[in-house]
Amino acid sequence: MTEMLNHSPHVYRKFSSVLDRLVYEPLPDDWLIGMTDVVGSTSAIQEGRYEDVNFLGVSIIASIGNALGSFDFPFSFGGDGATFALPSERRLQAEAALKQTAEFSKRRFALEMRAGLIPLEEIRRNGRDVRIARYAVSEDTTYFMFSGGGLRWAEGELKKGRYGVGDGAASLLDPDLTGLSCEWDPFESQRGTILSLLVEPRDSLSDRAFSSIARDIMQVLDDVDRSANPVPATLPKRKAGFDSVDPSAWAAVASNSDFRKFDDVLRLTVDCTFEQVDKVETLLRKSVQRGEVRYGLHCQSHAIMTCLVPGASANSNLHFLDGLDGGYARAAAMLRMSA
Repeated sequence: MTEMLNHSPHVYRKFSSVLDRLVYEPLPDDWLIGMTDVVGSTSAIQEGRYEDVNFLGVSIIASIGNALGSFDFPFSFGGDGATFALPSERRLQAEAALKQTAEFSKRRFALEMRAGLIPLEEIRRNGRDVRIARYAVSEDTTYFMFSGGGLRWAEGELKKGRYGVGDGAASLLDPDLTGLSCEWDPFESQRGTILSLLVEPRDSLSDRAFSSIARDIMQVLDDVDRSANPVPATLPKRKAGFDSVDPSAWAAVASNSDFRKFDDVLRLTVDCTFEQVDKVETLLRKSVQRGEVRYGLHCQSHAIMTCLVPGASANSNLHFLDGLDGGYARAAAMLRMSA
């Protein structure tokens, strides 16, 4: 899908590189930002429906990618929803996928889903932007990172009931979710706890200052092997009814997860010690006192993984992580309380 951009963004192979918001490139003016959000996700998670919420969160990415025949477009998973970007000539496909996915959420899971499509030029008219950078988590898989404040603004507008796609005949069809599954048992923490962390810069904070804060956080969390990736290095148990994979193939799965990313918010699902959590929270409290950031965090015993395996390449599989207790949703609730 990057052929639709003016040029393919540079691929960064160190996560520290994409913490520098100066490396991000603007999307073309005529692009669209799509977004979904499961309404009442925190209540659903409290009822034990964390897998349903995560499955629905990833579903719009699966639906769009299958409709286009490619998953090489900018997107980001946020736990109870997702965001994507497409050129304006893909509007009809984007609207159909959004309507189908929202109706699917209601009909199959009895969960309401907000679904919206916002022109990038509208975001820019309101003083925000959407810029992208590309981060390679492995030799086979890359994820897009986002900056510019546009996604945060768009999320707020969607929650106010603006830019929704509404209902339509297309919503009567199920979205094409080929390749989407939740087939692994939760991954138990090996170091003490699974930390779900969201860190959001305040509007007045400079790009360079936030990059410095983010790097300080990662320095605390990356002082152990495998950079706190919660996906186990050895083959874990698969749920009943699913065939296991060859242990040699598990390495590709373990290396392709989105356990750390930036989409206007530093978003982490990491396996760490409680001492590391305390150090990170100390850094963040000081930053809050200086008026630099808002944050939310939640600790739980396990991480869960929702998988998306495009048919064209089994190696370029995509694995979306969250905490077992709905970590991102609970961290987001804490973040909103501090706003």
